[in-house]
Amino acid sequence: MAKGRLIGVFVLLSMLLFSCGIKTSEEDVDNARTASSHVEKVKASREPKEQVEVKQGISITAIGDMLIHSSVYDDAWNDTGYDFTPMLEKVKPFISDATISIANQETMIGGTELGLSTYPAFNSPQEVGDALKWAGVNVVSLANNHTLDRGEEAIQRAIKHWETIDMMYTGSYKSERDREDLRVMETEEGVSVAFLSYTYGTNGIPVPEGKGYLVNLIDQERIASEIEVAKEKADVVVLSLHFGNEYERMPNQAQKDLVQFVADQGADVVLGHHPHVLQPVDWVIGEDGNRTLVIYSLGNFLSGQDEFYRQIGGVFKFHVTKTLSDGKTEIEVHSPEFLPTYVKYEQGRGYEVIPMFQLTNQELPNAHNHYEEIKAHMSQWVPELKFIENEKEDES
Repeated sequence: MAKGRLIGVFVLLSMLLFSCGIKTSEEDVDNARTASSHVEKVKASREPKEQVEVKQGISITAIGDMLIHSSVYDDAWNDTGYDFTPMLEKVKPFISDATISIANQETMIGGTELGLSTYPAFNSPQEVGDALKWAGVNVVSLANNHTLDRGEEAIQRAIKHWETIDMMYTGSYKSERDREDLRVMETEEGVSVAFLSYTYGTNGIPVPEGKGYLVNLIDQERIASEIEVAKEKADVVVLSLHFGNEYERMPNQAQKDLVQFVADQGADVVLGHHPHVLQPVDWVIGEDGNRTLVIYSLGNFLSGQDEFYRQIGGVFKFHVTKTLSDGKTEIEVHSPEFLPTYVKYEQGRGYEVIPMFQLTNQELPNAHNHYEEIKAHMSQWVPELKFIENEKEDES
């Protein structure tokens, strides 16, 4: 009997141990499971991700010749100093209504310490620069036929002032090292713009030996090289070209040929000066099929010249869109706009730049017809050119 009981107890213990072993094994399996180990769940196939497209945009405005004759700076004198801001007050909202604005500073702002002078050897008050800054300009082109009028001293004084007011300048430099520092404006919108500037000559004044950095002369080899560098460092390349024949309202063949050359190099925009009158807007196709936007001449923006077409300039505006898609970047310059302007004054006093669409017949006889003629002239090659005619208020 005792032996039988012992056998029964042994069998019972073995069964208990066996059942415990199985449970432990099952727990081990459960603990080892992951979310993907449940055989009853079938993985859903993932849909391909939608292509992400990001667009970033800026606008750029450009104005023509700031050609400061003695009548203009005399009118800016107010017994305590020079103040050019009232002359730009009515156009400030249109200049500043852009991400970047560039002006052609035709006369060096060497300042009063050097002695002010006018044609044929210009030197202007430094307050001209202050007024441009106030109006919303943040880049100035300095390469033109008057760059060397008063020599290196005027250039160095002018550049020192541009640096003091934090204004980007291009086309004339204080040293070779300064010249090699490509001017690129980085915007908050993530679009970068390079600015280059060149002139056909310097009114016969020789460039000082070893100091070619004082003024960029038009040289196709240099231009091609600098455009190539600019395209690597910036999204958009804008060239200021001082060229053409004075007082001619249409570009000559040399202008067209040079614009075609820079378009073939991949320049995005060309801003022309020197004729002192407006020349039309156009699109030029480069050899790679790229489109280059050009305004052959922006005319005089502020000057003391007194013939009708020399009193007309404008604010040229265009837009840039940068599209990031599928690892690729595309840049598009598009939607050009133009605001014709008129320099109003009487007997050498009261200089004021006024949008032409705001002019009355009292300010300019037959104002409407003159305005319509300018619109037709500027848009003859680009019928879709938009003219800015909405009132803007100065928000500063």
